[in-house]
Amino acid sequence: MSEPYVTFPDVEQLVVDLLKDRSELAGVLVDVQPPSGFDGTQRAVLVSRVGGAWAEDPRLDNPLVDLEVYGPSKAVAHTVSLVARSLMLQLRGAVYGAATVLDVVEEDGPRWLPDYRHATANRYVSTTRLVVRPA
Repeated sequence: MSEPYVTFPDVEQLVVDLLKDRSELAGVLVDVQPPSGFDGTQRAVLVSRVGGAWAEDPRLDNPLVDLEVYGPSKAVAHTVSLVARSLMLQLRGAVYGAATVLDVVEEDGPRWLPDYRHATANRYVSTTRLVVRPA
């Protein structure tokens, strides 16, 4: 007997879609890639899946998601990173299509990490583990 086909959601798009319209991030770009002309001084939250694994028995995905948060100054980038951190932790119980975020665990809180691709960038990076159950 074959196992049923399991389709997990695109966790990067899940995070983007659940954060981008939050009033707390008004005026902040939330996306998976920077816009054209990005120099690291814009207020932005860039979302990337950086790992994680499928838990076979319970049919759960455990993605690790990095948030790269930028701002026009170190203080602004830090403030935006704290807001994004709080909103990530509130994703527990969120429904995205037919998938549900069962748990959210911060693996590494916001840390200052210079972006050597953009000399004027102010960047904080954090890593969060989600537990997602597909449809």
